[in-house]
Amino acid sequence: MARALVALGLDTISRLPAPCRSCIRWEVGPQHSGKVAGTGHADFEKEVWLSGMMLTWGSCGQLLTVDDEVAGFAIFAPPSAVPTTTAFPTAPVSSDAVLLMTAKVLPQFAGQGHARYLIQGVAKHLAGRGVRAIEVFGYRPDAGDLANTAGDLANTAGDLANTAGDLTTDASDDAIPPCLIPAEFALGLGFTEIRPHHRYPRLRMELDSAISWKADVEAAIEQLFSVITIPASPRPSAALVGNRAAIPPRGYESPVRDCS
Repeated sequence: MARALVALGLDTISRLPAPCRSCIRWEVGPQHSGKVAGTGHADFEKEVWLSGMMLTWGSCGQLLTVDDEVAGFAIFAPPSAVPTTTAFPTAPVSSDAVLLMTAKVLPQFAGQGHARYLIQGVAKHLAGRGVRAIEVFGYRPDAGDLANTAGDLANTAGDLANTAGDLTTDASDDAIPPCLIPAEFALGLGFTEIRPHHRYPRLRMELDSAISWKADVEAAIEQLFSVITIPASPRPSAALVGNRAAIPPRGYESPVRDCS
C-alpha cells in the first residue's frame, strides 16, 4: 500500500471528491453559498477561491492518496479567508492559527489509520511554513443525534468518517457547514479544547513542538558535518617520487635553479 499526500491546487482540484468539490459553504459564507449553488457555477467559484488563496497565501489543502487513488482530503486556510467562521458561537479563530475547515477519509478507506496520517501530514506541512497552530470547530451531537449516530461513531472511531450525512443540525444551525470533525475524534488526534461549547467547541493543536523538532534535526545535521574530518591523502610511493615525470604538489618550489 503506497500512501502519499498531494497538494491541493488548480491542477488537482478535479480529484477532490463530491460533494466537497462543488461545496462553497466555507469559502463564500452562508449568505451567498445558496445563491451561487443555484447558478450552477459552484465548481468555478471554488476554483476562483483556491486560485486567490494560492496567489496570496499558498497551498490550502492536501489530498490523501492510497495507491494513487484519492482516499481523503483536508482543506485549511487563514480564518480571514473563511467568512463562515463568524457563524460559529465559539468564533473567532485565534489570529496566530490556521483554520482546518474540514477533513475527511472516504468510507471505503476508514479504519486503516489514514486519518491520523492525513492530520499529521497537514501539521507537518503547516509547521514547515512557520504556522504556530491549527484550530478547528468540532462537533458534538446532542442527545437526539447521539441516538441516531451511535452505531456510525462506533464503526468509525479509529478514523475520520463521512460525517456530512450523519450530522443533523437544528434550524438555528443553517449557517453551519455539515462537514465538521467530531470533537472527541479531534481530541484523540492531539487537539485540545480551548473554547468549550455543548455543540461546536473550538479546538487547537500547537505546532511549536513540530517546529522545534525541525530545528533540532537541522542543528544535529550541522553538528554532524562539523565533526566530520577528511582523511589526509596517502603518501606517494617511492616509484612515483623517483619518476622525473611526476607532477610536483601545488606550491612546491624546486631547489635547483636555472643558471642559464
